[in-house]
Amino acid sequence: MLVDTSVCVDFFNGIATREVQALDRLIGTGEILIGDLILAEILKGFARDADYRRARAVLMELPYSDLGGGEVAIAAAGHYRSLRAKGVTVRKSVDMIIGTFCLLGGHVLLHSDRDFDVMEKHLGMRVLRESRTDQAQSVASTVPRS
Repeated sequence: MLVDTSVCVDFFNGIATREVQALDRLIGTGEILIGDLILAEILKGFARDADYRRARAVLMELPYSDLGGGEVAIAAAGHYRSLRAKGVTVRKSVDMIIGTFCLLGGHVLLHSDRDFDVMEKHLGMRVLRESRTDQAQSVASTVPRS
């Protein structure tokens, strides 16, 4: 399961969302994947060196993958054009790359960013949905095994 910047920012800022609670439960299980673009987005936001170093240490313990490349870039452009033809615009190219990486690789995305909602609706991207009534429920069973 790929974790998006939106969830990690809330995690490091101590904001208790359903997505952060899911991330907190899944860290250390080997089921969370971090990508290069996500890593850069998260780490660039730390003003204090100590916070940067602490976050970097935590993030570098997660399984890692490069998200881009020619195949992903071309597919992301196609996805963007397909959405635009439906009257939907994704605000950030990085989000198109992240979403396309998930679509091509069959990854579930853990996020709290509305741009991914349209990719789920129109492109079939899989996302983790936490139950509002049972936040303590383990989500590990919903993560497909490779």
